[in-house]
Amino acid sequence: MNVGTLDRKNAIRLGIGVAAILILRLVVMADRNQTVVGVIDSVPAAEKRLEILRRSAATVTGKEVYLKQVTAELESRENGMLKAETGAQAQAQLAELLHTTGAANGIDIRGMEDWRVKPLGTDYGEVSVSVRFACKIEQLVNFLAALANVPQMLSTNQIAINGTTDPKNKTIQVHLSLSGVVSKKLVPKTGSTL
Repeated sequence: MNVGTLDRKNAIRLGIGVAAILILRLVVMADRNQTVVGVIDSVPAAEKRLEILRRSAATVTGKEVYLKQVTAELESRENGMLKAETGAQAQAQLAELLHTTGAANGIDIRGMEDWRVKPLGTDYGEVSVSVRFACKIEQLVNFLAALANVPQMLSTNQIAINGTTDPKNKTIQVHLSLSGVVSKKLVPKTGSTL
């Protein structure tokens, strides 16, 4: 059997490659003896940590009950918010509330002015509208009492009462600004007047 020079060169290269791999494996990447680190904590320290964790775990059920109570209270309070998808819809609800409450008390409330949506604290928004109307003083008192009894969270921001315009019927001119609470998502980023 005759081996050519090309095969001899390949055999030498193969031998050198195998030798290099063995040297790398046995010398360079040899397993180093890993030293085992002893436990620093003692049994009493571990028992103390376990006791702290047990106490913390025992309070979880109490915290869950408290969270449920607080969530239920928040939901009951937020039931009075004006529910709408946009600020304009919330303002329309407020206007409709003013109109129906006014009509129930014999007051004709038609024109709305000074529409606003602005932040109310950090978690809510405030939608407000101003109206002008003429009525008798007893109608105004009944109207304000009816507004106080609606389930929505409303607030009178400003009320201005001018003297009688019709002395015979004893009517007064009223300028009323009313606000309702809405979700923070309805508040524009820079403030808005619609």
